[in-house]
Amino acid sequence: MQRKWAAPLVLVAVTGSGLLLAPPAQASHTPCPRPAVGTGWYGDNQARLQQLIDRYADCNPYRPSRTKPVAVFDWDNTVVKNDVGDATMFWLLRNGKIRQPARGDWSATSRHLTPAAATALADACGPLARPGAPLPTGTPEGTRCADEINAVYGTAATQAGAAAFAGWDRRTTEPAYAWLPQLMQGWTAREIRGFAAAARTENLAAPIGTAQQVGSGTATGWVRYYDQQKDLIAALRKAGFDVWISSASPQPVVEVWAGEVGIDPQHVIGIRNTTTYGGKFTAHLQGCGSVGDGADTMITYIDGKRCWINKEIFGVRGAAAEKVQPAARRQVFAAGDSDTDVSFLRDATALRLVVNRNKNELMCRAYDNSDGRWIVNPMFIEPKKPKTGPYPCATTGYVDHDGTKGPVLRGDASVIPDQTDSVH
Repeated sequence: MQRKWAAPLVLVAVTGSGLLLAPPAQASHTPCPRPAVGTGWYGDNQARLQQLIDRYADCNPYRPSRTKPVAVFDWDNTVVKNDVGDATMFWLLRNGKIRQPARGDWSATSRHLTPAAATALADACGPLARPGAPLPTGTPEGTRCADEINAVYGTAATQAGAAAFAGWDRRTTEPAYAWLPQLMQGWTAREIRGFAAAARTENLAAPIGTAQQVGSGTATGWVRYYDQQKDLIAALRKAGFDVWISSASPQPVVEVWAGEVGIDPQHVIGIRNTTTYGGKFTAHLQGCGSVGDGADTMITYIDGKRCWINKEIFGVRGAAAEKVQPAARRQVFAAGDSDTDVSFLRDATALRLVVNRNKNELMCRAYDNSDGRWIVNPMFIEPKKPKTGPYPCATTGYVDHDGTKGPVLRGDASVIPDQTDSVH
């Protein structure tokens, strides 16, 4: 005789990797979806992910809530190997799609650009095109301009070594990340999607390890989807999860790439430009929380990701979006790979997947695993080698708003001790 429970029974087990939440005992029902790609997962990570699905999915009649559980993934180096923003920037430079700024004044492209960087860019690019016209950065005459733009974007410094950006909040924005959509000024979202699609085609076709020519130098020339993450997203969506992407790459660029994993543009949160009445991008960005449009200081970066997720997914308005929300208004699952993802990962209430790229604050928190809800996985393609020496959690693993380094603290303000890299 089949046994029936009057109330859900939750089984809890503790393993070496932390807390495992087993699904409640269930009456007969449709089996929950199972991710099919079994290779590449470390230890019991795949089992932990399955337990998440079994507990929260609509296939479970005893799931904790009847509302759709939310899952949020970072994009670059979390769902794909390499960076789709970089891929698009390199395509723009190779194809001459970055415009000379108004009046030739490069300081208009970012409020954080230093005078040294603005002067270096004007010297290298000023004679090549009139204001508003595309710069010929893909031609021999535009090589110096391409090199200067690429240096500022990729190293946050001029080719001469001067700092390119100054005066930003390290927990809400990253000027070099923000600079890419700001350099898209003068184009429409539709045009940018076309550029991103062309870059996507090239980068997916290029063999792994390909380098491409950009200006006088070379840069990474390939991107791949992680089959494991693609499969996990499909399983979560099939199980009734509301799956979102939150990325510090430009909104239209991520929209193009996300379609391959079944995520529509309405479920993508990237860096968003303000636009003219005609729909052309300006060099300013949309704001979140207490930060208004055009202030350009709150992008999808660390605490900014929290704000944008609270605003777009959970409908929190005003300065409240910058704060941690009650558990019922937070994602149950989050996945990321970098310190840029720390805040929205910490907000996840059930499980947090970290792809190990040796990032100090993130790995300190993931390895400390103080609440048993963190799991760590090596990169699925070209995983990092073990970090030499421990992560400096107790001393300099945290970067404050003004750039000051200090210890990484738990929620109770205790200091996380240095952690050894063990998942690679």
